[in-house]
Amino acid sequence: MIPENRPLSMVAALATMESMTSEHITNTGSVMANHGSIQTPAQTQLRQDGSSNGGPSERKRDLRWRPAMLHPASLRVLLPWITSIIGIASALCLVIAWFPSTVWNTPIVSSDAPAHYYFIRRLLDEGLGAALHLWPHNSFYPPLFHVCAYSVIKIAALFGVQCSIYAAFNITWIIASGVIFPSGMLVLCRYFLQRWNRGNPISRISQALSTPESSSVSESSNVSNQQVSSAVNRQYNATFDVTFVLQNLIGLFVPVLAVSSVCHPYGLLNAGPLIAFGFATSLLPFLIAATLRLFDAIAAREHIVKWLAITAAAGVVCLVAHPRLAFTYALILVPFIVLRLPWKLILGAFIAMCIGAVAFVALMLTSFKSDRWANPASWFHSHQPSKNLWESILFCFTDGLDGFPAILFALLLIAGTVAAFVCAFRRAAVRSSDSLSAAVSTVAPAFSADADALVSDAAVSLVSASDLPAASCSDAADVSSFAPPEPSRPRRNDRLRDVIALTAAFLLVTLVYVCTVTLVGALPNIISAPWYRDENRIMTMLPLVALPLLVIGVNALSECVSVCAASASFVPSASSFSAKNSASSVPSLSSASAVSAVKNVSLASNWIGPIAAFLVIAILAVSAQIVCPSRTAARDTIIAHSSLNQSDPNEQLTEQKITVLRKVTERTGTQATIISDPLNGSMYAETLFNASMLYPIINARTDVPSAPFGKVETAFASGDGQQVLGTVCPLTDAPEYFLTMGDQAQSLQSFPYRAQYDSFHNEELIDAYVDGGTLVKVADYSQYGQGWALYRFGCVD
Repeated sequence: MIPENRPLSMVAALATMESMTSEHITNTGSVMANHGSIQTPAQTQLRQDGSSNGGPSERKRDLRWRPAMLHPASLRVLLPWITSIIGIASALCLVIAWFPSTVWNTPIVSSDAPAHYYFIRRLLDEGLGAALHLWPHNSFYPPLFHVCAYSVIKIAALFGVQCSIYAAFNITWIIASGVIFPSGMLVLCRYFLQRWNRGNPISRISQALSTPESSSVSESSNVSNQQVSSAVNRQYNATFDVTFVLQNLIGLFVPVLAVSSVCHPYGLLNAGPLIAFGFATSLLPFLIAATLRLFDAIAAREHIVKWLAITAAAGVVCLVAHPRLAFTYALILVPFIVLRLPWKLILGAFIAMCIGAVAFVALMLTSFKSDRWANPASWFHSHQPSKNLWESILFCFTDGLDGFPAILFALLLIAGTVAAFVCAFRRAAVRSSDSLSAAVSTVAPAFSADADALVSDAAVSLVSASDLPAASCSDAADVSSFAPPEPSRPRRNDRLRDVIALTAAFLLVTLVYVCTVTLVGALPNIISAPWYRDENRIMTMLPLVALPLLVIGVNALSECVSVCAASASFVPSASSFSAKNSASSVPSLSSASAVSAVKNVSLASNWIGPIAAFLVIAILAVSAQIVCPSRTAARDTIIAHSSLNQSDPNEQLTEQKITVLRKVTERTGTQATIISDPLNGSMYAETLFNASMLYPIINARTDVPSAPFGKVETAFASGDGQQVLGTVCPLTDAPEYFLTMGDQAQSLQSFPYRAQYDSFHNEELIDAYVDGGTLVKVADYSQYGQGWALYRFGCVD
């Protein structure tokens, strides 16, 4: 016998409805509408048999309704894919629309660009075997981006299309930035959203009502109640619950928001471009999501090998893209490691990080010789702060957006984080309350304190409105504790763990960014050293932590709005229902009053919050495409760098230099070796005209024994003609040439090792070599620039 009145929320009682499957109803009897009477299994079967023996029209009606019953399930499977495809396609269109059209036929003229073009050229010349030693001195450089560009050229050739190095470079960047990165961010954000909404009964009541089990309860009632319940089933099918709606909103807008900020991917194309690091960053969301799935598997103690293999494979791919990405990965994962792993694994992870840090320091000490290692305050001595403290913090909270979108993003991020903490703490407090556990046991004795078992009794008590506690916007956390468990359920307080970890990761990234762009001294240098104290590399981390935190926050705000609306609409329905059923100890679940009460709650919880979330996210996503001066400025800078109409004749590439490089290649051929100062733009002849430049990138290392360019530098600066010829002539069997094209470009003056090339534009030294016969002038280009000429080394053929 179930007592009549209990001080328990009506919503909590409704939450237990979803555990009543057809098996439980068959075992305990069907609930009837006649003032709480219980129907026996035999009576239930008799009524079902009687209703099934109708005429042909009734059978046709049953057949006609079956497709409609299956339709929501099909839509539930297809709709996430449809919205994801639309969102990713929108992101791709935005990236393509932004991309500068000037760089399809000419290179991006910047510090790192020639190296990436050269790496692709080397793969084309030597095959994939060169991927492990792309540098001119045959050392390793992360090859994944360049291998992808090489593959684009080869695939195009299969269809008879000739794809240039620059076109393959651009296509690879567009695919990584417009498809891979937004897809990864969508996977990562949906992971957090699914964990947040797991077991949320407000979104699951309507799902339970749309199942065949709930339909069987309706069919066992009288005709009028069957009609009402059928209408409710159609109204509250699973495609419209709050979780499903929000996940599809994420599918539409997260990919767009992922490519709305100048932080990534646009910044790295402008800065350098830092292509390999940017490509690895675009892959990183998949690695983070796989790692978090591995943590879930460890907590549930199932599928560990599967997710360990997936995580390891994703990690290898990211490391092949750029090993330095490991620092970004570790920084973001540290809070999750601390909060979600057993202490032994936490200790092991931190030992591995310490070993990696020691190995990195050893690599730096052995690879880069410097007398400033013992004085961290002197590291990055040429670095200058670019923002004040307030500007750098604001940049992080706005995710690099501008104007109104920046303000809206920051407000949503802050308000959503607060709401997420409130909901998470509320759920944690309710779960730990002894009084609440006792109440749950009273209503459903088969429930354990942790809600780890299904309800085995079909009877549910609905209390009057006078017994309802005051509802608040955080009641979603209260009622969520009544949801039945899911298989392999993770540990308690997942919401709280996630919001704390995401907030901590965001604050860690903010700290690194502030240290990089604002602070000076030993400690900021040490903190930002893994990223070369480079603002552009650190900016890429912001979307990885800001977007998931925004998603969690908007979901929490939507939940609060839904519960408040549901509470407001539920009280009148509950009062009416109580008055009609006051004489009954066990009111009918299928009565019109109960259906009306559930309808009000479901309608409010399913639509009010998601509509508000939809409007806010839509406004943010659309306005970010309208107000975007930072992205426009980055695009304009790239266009300026790729333009040949330069006012300074000594810039890296001008119309005059293009003409000279073409003439030089026509004279020397593509097999002869050409030596020149890389900082005058001559290095682009390698990919523009397939010339054989001795060192076609600007940062040649002189401390590598196998680097021939370093030996040539030393010999050329010596002033000894015999030493020069003894060093240059054995390089190849083809002739060797020397090209002068003026002074070093002003845009490369920030290059820290530019002084090592000074001898290559020392006119007095060059004239001395000409007088001594070491150099023989074969072409004069002084009409294009003062002192421009092509010389041949006086080697004996």
